[in-house]
Amino acid sequence: MPRKSKGARLYLDPNRREWIIRDGSHFGRTGVPAEKSEWAEKLLADYIASKYQPEPSSSPLIADVLNVYAREHVPHTKAARNNLYTVANLAEYFGQYSVSDITARLCRSYANDGSAAARRRDLETLRSAIHYWHREYGPLATVPVIALPPKPDPRDRFLTRPEARRLRKAAMRWPHLYRFIVIGLLTGSRSGAILALQWDWIDWNAGTMLRREPGESQDARKRTPPVKMGSRLIRIMRRWHKQDGGTGPVIHFRGQPVTRLQHTWRQAVKDAKLKDVTPHTLRHTRATWLMQAGIDIWEAAGALGMTPDILQSTYGKHHPDFQKRAAEV
Repeated sequence: MPRKSKGARLYLDPNRREWIIRDGSHFGRTGVPAEKSEWAEKLLADYIASKYQPEPSSSPLIADVLNVYAREHVPHTKAARNNLYTVANLAEYFGQYSVSDITARLCRSYANDGSAAARRRDLETLRSAIHYWHREYGPLATVPVIALPPKPDPRDRFLTRPEARRLRKAAMRWPHLYRFIVIGLLTGSRSGAILALQWDWIDWNAGTMLRREPGESQDARKRTPPVKMGSRLIRIMRRWHKQDGGTGPVIHFRGQPVTRLQHTWRQAVKDAKLKDVTPHTLRHTRATWLMQAGIDIWEAAGALGMTPDILQSTYGKHHPDFQKRAAEV
């Protein structure tokens, strides 16, 4: 069996406190300080994209397939940064295999090393990358079938009102995290939309909040329609707006935008004595609370940015009218 390639990756030089691109025996200094990891990630993506200049082939290396996909397709996706992480994970495991080496057994071996949900998403990306090569640089001699692990049951973990209060209280040490949690609980918006939120996306007269940049196209799978803000949230947001001077990102740390939550989220969850709680739990919580309050399915779905069918199938059991008529027959 070919030796697994670890692929290009970032390494933090502990002495210089500078990010290094490590690729086998190659070490390339980026000049990016430790606290600017997002800049280093961009340089890594550029490095990966420019490393290979593959020729069309009917049986290419997976490394070539993934690097073409990272260079030509991933930058045009909504979650480009997350997709680049996925490509890096795949390159580390599959990099030195060729497309013809891909078997169900190899896919299952990859899937067994990690969470089923995460590995399924990785393998779906691998499938997309192979199909992209087949269209643009093929045709492939054989298009392999990517064996995916079963879809996990949807998570239905949500916070009770007392749990939500504990989490908010624990997060007050970090104003940016506290804002994130409040907006998540009171709008049910996805994490990416909350972190991207700018003050000029708020229409104070209409009491609405945009969840994507004006003019940006909407992802067909992850809908981001405007959301009506309740009076409580408006009062809170006006106070924050005044504190910030009315410009820039809503979620920020010392004026700098926050792109992800790691240490502070984990610490707040620990301090609140909660388990199995992720940032996405805030969205589950909002959806559940709306159903528990008996809000009309269509209105709740519109506020959350999901289809009524998904809301009904995932959260409908929390609605007070769930199976009410059937139970009385």
